[in-house]
Amino acid sequence: MTIQRILCAFLCLPAAVLGSDRIDRLEPPSWWVGMRDPALQLMVHGPGIGEFTPHLDHPGVVLERVHRTSNPNYLFVDLQIAPDAAAGTVELAFEDADGTRIVRPYDLAERAPGSAERLGFSPRDVIYLITPDRFANGDPGNDRAEGMTEGPNRADPDGRHGGDLQGIIDRLDYFQSMGFTQIWLNPVLENNQPDTSYHGYAITDLYRVDPRYGDNALYQRLSAEARQRGIGLIQDVIPNHIGSEHWWMTDLPESDWINHGGRYVQTNHMREALHDPHGTEADRTGFQDGWFVPTMPDLNQRNPRMATYLTQNAIWWIEFAGLSGLRIDTYSYPDKAFLSDWTARIMAEYPNLNLVGEEWSLNPAIVAYWQRGARRHDDYRSSLPSLMDFPLQHALVQALTEPEAWDTGVRKLYWTLANDFHYADPNNLVVFGDNHDMSRIYTQLGENPARYRMAMAVLATTRGIPQIFYGTEVLMKNPGTTAHGVIRSDFPGGFAGDPVDAFSGRGLSPDRLEAQSFVRNLLNWRRNAPAIHAGELVHYAPGDGVYVYFRRHPDQTVMVALNKSDEPVPLATARFAAHIGAHRRGVEVPGGEVHELDGHLTLPPMTALILELQ
Repeated sequence: MTIQRILCAFLCLPAAVLGSDRIDRLEPPSWWVGMRDPALQLMVHGPGIGEFTPHLDHPGVVLERVHRTSNPNYLFVDLQIAPDAAAGTVELAFEDADGTRIVRPYDLAERAPGSAERLGFSPRDVIYLITPDRFANGDPGNDRAEGMTEGPNRADPDGRHGGDLQGIIDRLDYFQSMGFTQIWLNPVLENNQPDTSYHGYAITDLYRVDPRYGDNALYQRLSAEARQRGIGLIQDVIPNHIGSEHWWMTDLPESDWINHGGRYVQTNHMREALHDPHGTEADRTGFQDGWFVPTMPDLNQRNPRMATYLTQNAIWWIEFAGLSGLRIDTYSYPDKAFLSDWTARIMAEYPNLNLVGEEWSLNPAIVAYWQRGARRHDDYRSSLPSLMDFPLQHALVQALTEPEAWDTGVRKLYWTLANDFHYADPNNLVVFGDNHDMSRIYTQLGENPARYRMAMAVLATTRGIPQIFYGTEVLMKNPGTTAHGVIRSDFPGGFAGDPVDAFSGRGLSPDRLEAQSFVRNLLNWRRNAPAIHAGELVHYAPGDGVYVYFRRHPDQTVMVALNKSDEPVPLATARFAAHIGAHRRGVEVPGGEVHELDGHLTLPPMTALILELQ
């Protein structure tokens, strides 16, 4: 073909093809008909796209408004999607003054049946928290991915180790056998940071699963296969910040997209400033507008387009992946008004979903402030159903490790639960012994197996939703260090060549096998225990290291007696007659031993005795 013919062929191409490279991002990448909120805002990014005017012609879809910013590489397009809008492909056309035309197809899908009514996680569940890079490597072929700056280095505690979504899919039977009914993964979205990217909290693309874990389709498959086994999937979301290598950072949509103009200013971490009647505005903004670290730019949710982007992103993942809930990182750090609107919008779309916020405070009043329905010191409105119960976590460790005195020991556990009057719904709090940001519970308890079993018994039987960190069931620990890379060590058996396999039990020491069996039996009993799921909690003031509480439901009564002493303790049952009622014996959980309740009950040393009353 001659040069003239080649040139003619190029010049005769449709304008839509000539302009097709003008759009490199269109987000959200898809949407659904039949959402409760008919509004949808598209972010369109590409060189000079702000000079273009969008058009569409699709039944039930109306283009309402176009927002242009100071950056000519962005358009924000507001659509209204009628309840009877037709599912299918919307042809989005963009034209400039010179007649250049770009056409991009946009998918409007049908929602899955029952999507809006989906049930979130609840006190019926036990959540298993996983750091995906450290759990199991199901596909070594994705350990190094094209375009990702950090490759695998399993020898480095802070490096990439190769765990992925396929490794989690391969272990779904393990979760089911252990009694875990929800899995919460530390963030799995792209973290294309130069180093220490394994933890997932510096996201560089909010619509893409990190290719070292798999892809979006594999994430969908994980959710679907887990659901077939009665296991829900909880996504870890971060509306507060992104990673410093996010694609926005080289071309910000607006000058106020990032707090402090994109310049690193450290947060003061003073969450108390939001509630302090004597506090200053400087301290409040210093908390909410400051950055965690230089590699985590702090987002300005007061920008209405940023707020809409983050809201739609959360809803997109819930709908796309069939999620059973969200765990919200650093909950109180974003703008307060944004959090009110964000939670309200999500819960309006999914009234039965559950969202749990991380407010790392040991003060129940501060934690309770954010829960839906709480009585507050101001007129703030929140639609957040659940929070992580950091006060109870701290009290549990103190209760089991401190010597007994009038103001120490198991009284700390009692006192903390007595503060439940602060909460609108204490039964919907997530209770835990440890997580990915603190020392492992076995380490916190001095590597004492008896204390460990007591802690697991309390978490499984107190009010709330238990969360267990991966490896807790096999006594993973971090002796002598609080380094996060060590706390988040590899799960034994998840990687080729591991000498110990905790999934099968091969190579586990007797104490680790015993711990795993204890947790398995306890959680599988809990799965069918209505008193634990929905029963009231009644507890008696402790003394001499003994703490007794009941879970009562019309179909079941459970008595838990905690003895922290190194000696057996005779317990007079008459004190508890009002809640023992007509029951004459208790069957021990797990184990099945029968204990008579007429007169005295002998509590074994260093034990939480769980009795199902009969």
